Amino acid sequence: MALLDMTALELGREIASGKAGVKEALDEVFGRIDEKEEEYNCYITLDKEGAYKQAEEVQKKIDAGELKSPLAGVPVAIKDNMCTVGLRTTCASKILGNFVPGYGSTAVERLENAGAVIIGKTNMDEFAMGSTTETSAFGVTKNPADPTRVPGGSSGGSAAAVAAGECFYALGSDTGGSIRQPASYCGVVGIKPTYGTVSRYGLVAYGSSLDQIGPLAKDVSDAACALELIAGYDEKDSTSVKREDTAFTGALREDVSDIRIGIPKDYFGEGLDPQVAEAVRAAASALEKAGAKVEEFDLSLVGYAIPTYYTIADAEASSNLERFDGVKYGYRTGDFDDMHDMYKKTRSEGFGAEVKRRIMLGSFVLSSGYYDAYYLKALKVKALIKRSFDEAFKKYDVILGPVAPSTAPKLGESLSDPMKMYLGDIYTISANLAGLPGISLPCGRDGSGMPIGLQLMGDCFNEAAIIRTAYTWEKIRGSF
Repeated sequence: MALLDMTALELGREIASGKAGVKEALDEVFGRIDEKEEEYNCYITLDKEGAYKQAEEVQKKIDAGELKSPLAGVPVAIKDNMCTVGLRTTCASKILGNFVPGYGSTAVERLENAGAVIIGKTNMDEFAMGSTTETSAFGVTKNPADPTRVPGGSSGGSAAAVAAGECFYALGSDTGGSIRQPASYCGVVGIKPTYGTVSRYGLVAYGSSLDQIGPLAKDVSDAACALELIAGYDEKDSTSVKREDTAFTGALREDVSDIRIGIPKDYFGEGLDPQVAEAVRAAASALEKAGAKVEEFDLSLVGYAIPTYYTIADAEASSNLERFDGVKYGYRTGDFDDMHDMYKKTRSEGFGAEVKRRIMLGSFVLSSGYYDAYYLKALKVKALIKRSFDEAFKKYDVILGPVAPSTAPKLGESLSDPMKMYLGDIYTISANLAGLPGISLPCGRDGSGMPIGLQLMGDCFNEAAIIRTAYTWEKIRGSF
């Protein structure tokens, strides 16, 4: 089997056994990048020199028996909103186009400590605001399944890089579906863990109460292993949770005999593509035949999830993005009269249209006279949404549904209608509002050959249930 056809774990085993070298794996990946990157634009920054230097050091440690991680020596890509020491971190924005951090993201450092080799930083929607990777200041990323379509977002560069063979796995971040939706569009696997499971230290914040880092990979096993490597308590992150149950690879077994699956009727109403609905229901039926108990139920408040999410996320974004003003780091306008003029011109020139839109919306809902009417009310509805999921998980171990209402749209379609883009998050944002774990994995293709994603959500800290169910589905689904 060619190295690029292997999963990350398969390559890790080849490297550990001495049948393949770390440099050899890098040669293959950079060869694919040279071949495909101009068309797909998965990366903002490639670190070829640093990767080969790192590969040499990792190979020595593997040979000396110092590195035992199953992913030691395997090339990985990092979404460009995670700080990397000495390597440019832009958040796909002009305002951070020249920013080189002096500190690193905890999640990235944990991968490096395990022997991962970082190829570079992947393209994304600017400051993770978007669902198509078209708001990037560094050009659009294209879907490897069909380059006339978007790869999803905001972690579209990471998903596309995995799908195109330009890395073996990648890290993304998920604020309202930004790992799961591009995984669905590109036909790969993506996991958003329970809020607090992975440290957010070094992740440039969009919505601080919603953001979580997670992996995108070729299959469930790779994703579970990568998540296991980056999970864990971090005293540098005040939202980090102390957990003893982060051995996620232990859930990789084909058995759903004791799994209770709930399917929200609300997810199969108007707006869902019939081909997506058919593929998702077929997956549910297959899991039922494999031994799971499956039934439909009413999940209340689904209709309120989108306005609640965008009110809270934009409010937090307007606060988080105040720091980008041209004073200490990043872009600064070259022509200004005074400090106020410098702030105004720097932000006007440095931020893209979608980021400006969300800053304005966020500032509005936090402003005097509107705080109670919008932001405070959204927080109350968020609590009600969490409560409705708590009730659901008293009856079910896993909630099953689609990832997105349709397969990947054509390039340019969503940007012309922001409301349509926002509505595309309807099935994913509830997991972020409630802090739940979720996984997206392929479950078929539509008539145009585009991948369809299946979403599984679990109760807080119950990643094991969704990983076991996903792994079982992966084993019984056949090839799509």
